[in-house]
Amino acid sequence: MANISFRSDRETDRALLELTSEGSDKSEAIRQALINEARRHRRQRMRSQSEALADDAVDVAEIRKIKAEMDAVRAW
Repeated sequence: MANISFRSDRETDRALLELTSEGSDKSEAIRQALINEARRHRRQRMRSQSEALADDAVDVAEIRKIKAEMDAVRAW
């Protein structure tokens, strides 16, 4: 586990005050904020990748071809 020091500004101080207003300590608030931001970043990256795939004409054509082949061999 690392100890991290940083210099906050007024906006950061206000945000930290808001995040600790219900009793959380500063370290826990900062940890949770970092975790939440990492999740948001990961979701955004996955969303961008999904949109890129959805816009890939070659990939979409291949998916349609595979679906058509699967429909042809489906039992029902």
